[in-house]
Amino acid sequence: MHPPKEPQFHGAFMIAVATERMIVAPTLEAPATPTAGILAQALGELRRRDLAYAATKRTMDLLVAATLLVILLPVFLAVAIAIRLETQGPIFYRGERIGRFGNRFTMVKFRSMRANCDPSTHAAFVRTLLQDGTKCDLYKVPDDPRITRVGAFLRRTSLDELPQLWNVLLGDMSLVGPRPDVPYAVENYADWMHRRLDAKPGMTGLWQVSGRSRLSLLEMYRLDVSYVGSASLANDFRILVRTPSALLVRNGAA
Repeated sequence: MHPPKEPQFHGAFMIAVATERMIVAPTLEAPATPTAGILAQALGELRRRDLAYAATKRTMDLLVAATLLVILLPVFLAVAIAIRLETQGPIFYRGERIGRFGNRFTMVKFRSMRANCDPSTHAAFVRTLLQDGTKCDLYKVPDDPRITRVGAFLRRTSLDELPQLWNVLLGDMSLVGPRPDVPYAVENYADWMHRRLDAKPGMTGLWQVSGRSRLSLLEMYRLDVSYVGSASLANDFRILVRTPSALLVRNGAA
């Protein structure tokens, strides 16, 4: 008598049996800790606050810039006539500046110098200021022969900067923020200075209401970095309120 043969399993049947006997371990997820939950909530709240600040600030920039551009049209016309009566050349100066996150844009000002001036003098002066900490009025070359008589008046009163309202309207600048810097200055930045590029540049800022020419360029940069670290609508409002008086009394202006 022959012993019973063991059943023969072939092909698909063998795979089915093997599959039935497989044990699949469930995927285990680490339970969220209370600390992680609190951190996520705090980050979410910070993000919402930043978005609300940015949206409110942009709305304020648009409303104020558009209103002032209309109101100041007679001033723009008077300045334009004065510039053309003294010298030939364009009414507006257009220069490349470094904006938020290192983006480049064209900044507009009333021309305060003779047309087609060589920028190398200013570039060399800025590089010197970055090294020795000399006090300055926004790194303007002292006794600069390139500046016209009308231009000198415009600079003392900051009227040359009024066309930057157009940059604010376009979104390249804000009413309040760090000053837009020239490319050859940014090329010589120390690491900590790049922090000032995290905010949109402004027509006025903490530097302007804190002394201007009584400060060195490095001190201005430190004020800009301080502003970026504590930017808020309350701080912006305080700077805007202090700006007219700083201009009227020429607070440290050269």
